[in-house]
Amino acid sequence: MSLLRHSLVSNNFLLRLLLLLMLGLCCAGDLQAGWFRREPPRPGRTTMNDPVVVIPAQVISHYIIVTAKWDRRGPYNFLIDTGGSVTLVSPTLAQRYGVPVRDPRTGKTTSVTVRSAAGETASLDATTLRRLEIGEVVFETVPALVYDCNELSVHLGLRIDGILGFPLFREVLLTLDYPKSRVVLSKPGSASALVPGSTIPISTEMKSPIISLRTGDQSFIALLDTGSDCTLRLNPLGLGLPYAQEPRPGAITSSLTGDRRQTVARLGVNLGLGSYQLEKPVVELTDELTAVGGAVLSQFSITFDQENNLVTFYREQRGPILFPPRRSSGISVSKSGAYWRIVGVIPESPAARAGIEEGDLITRINDEPVEHWNTERFNTLVTQSEAVTFAFLVGKREYEMRLAVMNLVP
Repeated sequence: MSLLRHSLVSNNFLLRLLLLLMLGLCCAGDLQAGWFRREPPRPGRTTMNDPVVVIPAQVISHYIIVTAKWDRRGPYNFLIDTGGSVTLVSPTLAQRYGVPVRDPRTGKTTSVTVRSAAGETASLDATTLRRLEIGEVVFETVPALVYDCNELSVHLGLRIDGILGFPLFREVLLTLDYPKSRVVLSKPGSASALVPGSTIPISTEMKSPIISLRTGDQSFIALLDTGSDCTLRLNPLGLGLPYAQEPRPGAITSSLTGDRRQTVARLGVNLGLGSYQLEKPVVELTDELTAVGGAVLSQFSITFDQENNLVTFYREQRGPILFPPRRSSGISVSKSGAYWRIVGVIPESPAARAGIEEGDLITRINDEPVEHWNTERFNTLVTQSEAVTFAFLVGKREYEMRLAVMNLVP
């Protein structure tokens, strides 16, 4: 099963990463070693020599990534996922620093069966990292699951060695400062929160940050999910919210547990995020938990205080957050070596009308081989262009076609 099916549809790529063990994901197996219960164990010790540690970061397609080097084999790149309830690490990192969790009866490595809200399952091996360093902060005895990040690395154009879940940062203040491309880790009680800002309560009972969004006199809960590059995944059940642009089929996206076609729309009302307003946001409809993704969160510096169950949003611009039209080339692909394979075509798109089909291969974009194109570059192209020229390979025949870029959601 291919993990990452990329959607060449917008300025975000709308990768839903993995479902990333967020609130909609739970343990479906019994771990005899007691490694993973409803409440994941704390790191054995979190050590900070300084009260505030500032770590440079990269923001790639609305994901925030930090680089760490604590041995001669580094550096290591980690994506921070507040929607993840556990840390994921590559097999290489697990082999170097992990101690496999074994079933005391059989001595075999424990595999954790994870289940999405839709009931789909996958299995990952459990391990405990002896040591993990981020900047000058040392985390010891870190529970993790082993996951091959290779396809994610291909998608982002950067080797990813692990995905850091929200519970890792329970004993520190975590500030994700997207505008300044940095992560700030602080000791609780230090004056590190970026103020003035809008501070609101969060619930962390399920080990992920849950807040309330508002519209009029109505409120509903949402996950703050930096492990997704979407704007807003909305479960509309029972809300009765109006649409400015009616729901329509979107791209094919993939996660750890399977593929699905998006349904996208634009709301006809504004949403309140603390004291900030999301003006008629573009949304992806879901039957899972509503979640605010990186395309919105990257507008802010965000400080998570898990000790006091608070989150502070800070943004220099006080006006409403606007959502431009979602642009699309009309096709979804998986990256495979020297080719991009089409895995979905948006109905009634220029690509569909041109007869593009699933299984077709793309060899070049605007006359450059596809291996020269990464996420950020293609996103910019789709956002700024009226059309894109693709070279397709069908059988042994290669041909070029110029496809108009569409406003999937005006």
